[in-house]
Parts: sequence; structure tokens; C-alpha cells
Amino acid sequence: MVDTVFGLGGDLSVRRLGFGTGGLVGPGYWGPRGDREQARALLRTAVERGVGLIDTADNYGPDLAEELIAEALYPYADGLVIATKGGVVRTGPDEWHVAGRPEQLRAACEASLRRLRVDRIDLYQLHRFDPALPEAEQLGVLGQLRAEGKIRHIGLDSVGADQLAQALETEAVASVQNAFHLMDRSAAPVLALCEAEGIAFLPYYPLGGGALTLDGSAALAAVAAAHGAGPGQIALAWLLHHSPVLCPTPGTGSPVHLAENLDAASIALSPAELALLDALAP
Repeated sequence: MVDTVFGLGGDLSVRRLGFGTGGLVGPGYWGPRGDREQARALLRTAVERGVGLIDTADNYGPDLAEELIAEALYPYADGLVIATKGGVVRTGPDEWHVAGRPEQLRAACEASLRRLRVDRIDLYQLHRFDPALPEAEQLGVLGQLRAEGKIRHIGLDSVGADQLAQALETEAVASVQNAFHLMDRSAAPVLALCEAEGIAFLPYYPLGGGALTLDGSAALAAVAAAHGAGPGQIALAWLLHHSPVLCPTPGTGSPVHLAENLDAASIALSPAELALLDALAP
């Protein structure tokens, strides 16, 4: 059976299949989505089902996803890791800009601390490097926040392998978030470096933004049918088998989809099935 636990940052043991909160807010990550209590109930159900890693961001809503997490789950259960992100300011549905100046990153982190009702964020991820500023300067302020006890571990979002290697010369990095799923493995060089360094790789859009659940691949359909599962469940199971550092955090606003996603952790793929699935990507 595939190992379902990962040591995030070397000291936080989490189940590899987590929960992302993008589906709790409106389209384009803007405003609410449905009833607020339904969102809180979904968060509580995820934790009751054993989720130990919840991934969010200050610009989901904006602010709303972090507020929902605190409303639903505070005081937090022992071992529950809340990962959030800063460095992006959202101005409308699917509209955002980077904000990586040291004073902006510090203010964003401190605002997340207040919304999440914590003194220290277990995993604080730089949502994007600001191209107008030296990367070392942005990493430096995260390092300062960690030294002050406001951040436990630093993560990066949307980076290349060279960027990650250079960042590791400045600060310890516990996680990376890049696009990676069954049909898109363009971040394989980043994944290889994460494996070498023991860094968690949190693939965003692990279901291809929903496209994998509708995929017409005969191989994917055959594997799914053999397990009595949906294609999305097989795609999540493939991620868990593909690399021990992959920690997918699929998001949803549906209790049914949440249950389906979490059930994927119990699917054991055979070597022959993995070979079929491995061959799908260009």
C-alpha cells in the first residue's frame, strides 16, 4: 500500500491527501459560494474524515476562506496543519496582482495570523515571486517572520527548478505548489528536486481543474471501472503512487465530492495499472 503520510518540513506529520479551500468561495476566488454554514460544515467533515492538511490563501474571497477555517475549526485539533499563502492581492473575480514588497508580505502574514486566530502559521507560502523585486529580498522577509516565530515553515508557489534551487541557497523551503496532474507533468523537474530535498509538492488543480473527471481516455476509464471508482479518484490515487512527496489538496464545495476525493487514498493501483496511467501524459 502506498505511504499516505508525509513529514512536512521534517517535523509535521500529515496525511498526504489534504483539502483545498478554493471551492469554498465564489467563482474566480471572489466572494462567497452558497451558504456560509455549509462551508463550515464541509471543513469540519474533512477533519473528521482524517484530513490533516488544509491549504488556503489570503486572497481566496479575499479573506473569506481563512475566516471560514477559523469559524469552523478553531480551536484547532492537535496535528492539524493550516497552510496559507500571501503575496497576491485580488481585485476581482480572476483578477489579481503580485505584492511582494517586504512591508506587503509582512502585513499579509500578520493579517492571516489574525484571521486564522493563531500565533504561528505552520506553512506560509509565497503565492508568487514579485518580478519587480529581487527574489532573495522576498525570501528574506519570510525568513525574518520565521525567526520571529510567526511562520514555522516557508513554501513557494509556481516556481521553476532553477528558482527553487536558488531559493534553497537562501532559505529552507518546506513545500512547493505547481500545476501537476495525470495529464500535465511539465513540472517534473521541480518534482525531482523536491524528491531529492525532501520537500512537499502540493499539486494545484490535481484533477486538472475538473477536466480529468470528464476525460475520455480508454485507459483511465478501464482502471476506474476495475476499482469501481471515478476517473478523478484514479487521478488522485495516481498522484499518491507517483511520488512520495506529492501531497494533493483537492478542493470542493460538495460533501459528495469531498467523500469521493478522500476515498481515493484507499485505492491501490497495480504496477500494470500504473504503467497504463504513466503512459497517458504527452
